[in-house]
Amino acid sequence: MKKIINDPSTVVTESLRGLASAHSELLRIQEDPNVVIRADAPVAGKVAVISGGGSGHEPLHGGFVGPGMLDAAVPGAVFTSPTPDGVQAALEATAGDAGALLIVKNYTGDVLNFETAGELAAAGGLDVRSVVIDDDVAVADSTYTAGRRGVGGTVLLEKIAGAAAERGDSLDAVETVARQVIEQVRSIGVALTAPVVPHAGELSFDLAGDEIEFGIGIHGEPGRERIKAEPADDLVARMVGAIVEDLPFTSGDRVLLFTNSMGGTPLIELYLAHGIAERLLVERGITVERRLVGPYITSLEMQGISLTLLKLDDALTGLWDAPVNTPALRWRA
Repeated sequence: MKKIINDPSTVVTESLRGLASAHSELLRIQEDPNVVIRADAPVAGKVAVISGGGSGHEPLHGGFVGPGMLDAAVPGAVFTSPTPDGVQAALEATAGDAGALLIVKNYTGDVLNFETAGELAAAGGLDVRSVVIDDDVAVADSTYTAGRRGVGGTVLLEKIAGAAAERGDSLDAVETVARQVIEQVRSIGVALTAPVVPHAGELSFDLAGDEIEFGIGIHGEPGRERIKAEPADDLVARMVGAIVEDLPFTSGDRVLLFTNSMGGTPLIELYLAHGIAERLLVERGITVERRLVGPYITSLEMQGISLTLLKLDDALTGLWDAPVNTPALRWRA
């Protein structure tokens, strides 16, 4: 499999150097362990919001470092949890008297390693809280997790918690709004092809030309079922049904609809899918008040999409609309 890399063992560090070169006004990187840090960190009096996880999901997480979102991101090797020393380094570079919130996707290694780093920092006197996101409705357990996986909802959580911290909310308040997002967000993904991990050099799993993996994870984990390829109308209806019925979302709800490319799906297909999803929600009496469309949490070059729904209220909508300035997500008020 052809890739634009030099050496699989250095691909993450070299990519981070390129990220820093392209966005030096927003962030800097520290190596060994690898950490992406907001350029003006630490920000006095501000809660530090930190996340991370395996690489290969770009722009998650490093692409979301900057004002209005993350203070630091801790990247592991491709599809591999970061180590506790990386999380510790992120805390040391960004956290002050206001404390820190760790946003952790529900994968066993991520949970254990962030928890270890948080406990060490707390022993040193820092007020550290952790929240674990588990928005994937496809499975209750998988090879990678105990319970549901953290997937597309992570992007929305990082934005909203980051906005709360940016406006000066206390650690208690930032943690509370983060937990509200986790309770009210649901996602599901599908794969048309498997990704190729650089050090493996081959497809992560076999999928026939006429098959779709329904409920795929962001590391290529198995989904809810393997189905025959079907028209977009039918596939998106299957996805919307799985999400809406889980929370459940009901007529009268206001939502943010996030339609995400898993890395290899072109925008022509992504917008087509988004249009179908929005129409189906309107038919259910659900109002789509905010939207995000694009490749924001990927699985290398996997062809596929994920859909995420977040139930909104005025407070969450205001935090979503708040200014953000990161490499991958930016807008003014």
